[in-house]
Amino acid sequence: MSGSDIAVGPDEDAPRVDEPASAQQRLTALEQEGEIAADYIEGLLDIVDMDGDLDLDVEGSRAVVAVVGDDLDKLIGSNGETLEALQELTRLAVLQKTGERSRLMLDVGGHRARRRAELRELATEVAKRVAGGAKQEKLAPMTPFERKVVHDVIADVDGVRSESEGEEPNRCVVVMPV
Repeated sequence: MSGSDIAVGPDEDAPRVDEPASAQQRLTALEQEGEIAADYIEGLLDIVDMDGDLDLDVEGSRAVVAVVGDDLDKLIGSNGETLEALQELTRLAVLQKTGERSRLMLDVGGHRARRRAELRELATEVAKRVAGGAKQEKLAPMTPFERKVVHDVIADVDGVRSESEGEEPNRCVVVMPV
């Protein structure tokens, strides 16, 4: 049997045919972002002497780190302002370690999940009013996360569209008929 006749099994380190190397590499990079972020948040929790468990996940094209526990309201702040600041600091910590900008999502005490549900309900109600003949409606200023939730809901409703207008921190969503 010559060397070319030797049967070789699949290379275990090679990417699967149904999963491109770039997709697997991206998943690995997102998991690494989550680990770096979790280490950073863990250090912050130690500094402020707060307890919380960390859950890491990858949703779509972003790493998600959730701090779960009781008495975490100080990390959320008024209208999620402290949470937004912590998310930005965490993204900077990831950037410092990886050299890559992160779209990491940080949630504390389920705040973002609750807010997402509230915003979906609000956007659905506004979309129905505007599609039903009401004039355009301008919503209260929102964070980028909140605006994206509203835009995603509006995009799925026939007869309406949405745009963001204004400058941070007063940027808001306007829902209008098509």
